[in-house]
Amino acid sequence: MTIHDVARAAGVSPATVSRVFNGGKVTPARALSVREAAAALGFAPNRVARSLRKQRSSVIALIIPDIENPFFTSLARGVEDAAQRTSLSVVLCNSDEDTDKERRYLEVALGEQMAGVIVAAASQDETDLGPLTDRRVPVVAVDRRPRDAEVDAVRVDNHHGGEVATRHLLQTGYHRIACVTGPEGASTSEERLAGHRAALRAAQGSAAAADDTYVRHADFRVDGGRAAMRELLALPEPPDAVFVANHLMTIGVLDALREAGRTPPDVGVLSFGDVPWASLVRPSLTAVELPSYELGRTAADLLLQRMDGSVSPVQTVVLRTKLQVRESTAGPARP
Repeated sequence: MTIHDVARAAGVSPATVSRVFNGGKVTPARALSVREAAAALGFAPNRVARSLRKQRSSVIALIIPDIENPFFTSLARGVEDAAQRTSLSVVLCNSDEDTDKERRYLEVALGEQMAGVIVAAASQDETDLGPLTDRRVPVVAVDRRPRDAEVDAVRVDNHHGGEVATRHLLQTGYHRIACVTGPEGASTSEERLAGHRAALRAAQGSAAAADDTYVRHADFRVDGGRAAMRELLALPEPPDAVFVANHLMTIGVLDALREAGRTPPDVGVLSFGDVPWASLVRPSLTAVELPSYELGRTAADLLLQRMDGSVSPVQTVVLRTKLQVRESTAGPARP
């Protein structure tokens, strides 16, 4: 069974049949006639052959730093839902924040002639998207963008979220506010820390504003958050609040506080990244809510536009965060 058989049954040219199954412009009446003829004949388009003609597959790659992080799980769902609407398949790749592993996945995407790539970069400075862009493979950076990459990007306004979070801690009476942020060199880490610092600079007389005594870089994971909070609690004058740059590290921070016999809101805890259990724990957890699903869906939409031949200038879509105030930042204990 070929498109010529379908064309004869539908009373159209083989070219029209090809346009129907490849997304070309066809009148609704002709498209319906072709699809009805194909169904009656039991014809299904040969996707492999079609991909070979296009010299590109119907598969896109999504490369994320941590598959166990629910933020990226939700982001991946947004990508997949958008891709499924156009019959694209998504290959999920976990870089583990490792630029060498990430590079191998990028090489696979290129070697397999994937239709496009969405990537949350492992490093702002070391992730290299040049081999893909040089070959005109559509690429969208999501959440994190390599510094010199000329590609479309979708990200959260991390600076604003960090600034709002720390300002809230100051307004509720905390003075020695620590920041546990992610790895040095990751754009999200640096942007959230920059927002935190901006809020401290704007607050006259903040004890934490003078230096980075209360800043710790960790690995965006539970153990990293725990180790960072242990160090902060060992300071001669420990912080009375902590802004944590993702929710996995927040779990570690809370565990370190428990070990030390401290609890929020006596020590304020604010997480960048909301989770379903944040309102269920006691005290409930104040958090910056991230539009993770929307990040993924928007990134996929941008990629699909490029795959469809869009030549518009490179764009960056910035999504805002929302502060969810709960009990963990109610203010320090009064003497």
